[in-house]
Amino acid sequence: MTDTLAAAHSVAPLPTVLGALQDPVRLEMVRRLSNAGAALRCANLYDGINKSTATHHFKILREAGVTERLVIDGHTYQRLRREAVDAALPGLLASVVDAANRARPQ
Repeated sequence: MTDTLAAAHSVAPLPTVLGALQDPVRLEMVRRLSNAGAALRCANLYDGINKSTATHHFKILREAGVTERLVIDGHTYQRLRREAVDAALPGLLASVVDAANRARPQ
């Protein structure tokens, strides 16, 4: 069973999305989500930070409209809103993730 915890935010204006993606932790979260091509459990999206800090980063990405939070069988997942971001800001996500992958190979 899948439940979306909150209604998806619309994709924010470009400066807000870029602000969300400029942080190295959030950029890594988006890179991992993009490379996975599917929703991932929250703990698989970060290393070296505590859970409350990760929650803050997830909130910033969600409010920018880049990700959404899902609960699947009682577990919390994050999903990249690729289609919505591409519709609002064509090519941005692909360019940012490509640059992040070049800077830090999987």
